[in-house]
Amino acid sequence: MIEIFREFTFEAAHRLPNVPDGHKCARLHGHSYRVEVHVRGEIDPATGWLMDFAEIKSAFRPVLDQLDHYYLNEIPGLENPTSEVLAKWIWALLSGSLPLSAIHVRETCTSGCVYKGEI
Repeated sequence: MIEIFREFTFEAAHRLPNVPDGHKCARLHGHSYRVEVHVRGEIDPATGWLMDFAEIKSAFRPVLDQLDHYYLNEIPGLENPTSEVLAKWIWALLSGSLPLSAIHVRETCTSGCVYKGEI
């Protein structure tokens, strides 16, 4: 088994509606998000790779088009757009087209989450 990944970035605004009163994340703010899409499988002996990185990019393009420079709370399924919810949402959109092993979502340089599917 081998795992590869492709990283994507996008800018988006959000607010977290379910945090305690007075929490700073309840206010509208934005992030420069970084998302890594990880896939896992066997190396093809003919090509020497699991898949072309361009396949990951192509699969992620429609997702990126929904997120980049948008207000995440207005996107169906992201009404409470935490990093955790965003990672699961991305997984759901890509799971039929890629052999996913993980989705990493970073909303700051030091904070993020990893989703590895349902256990």
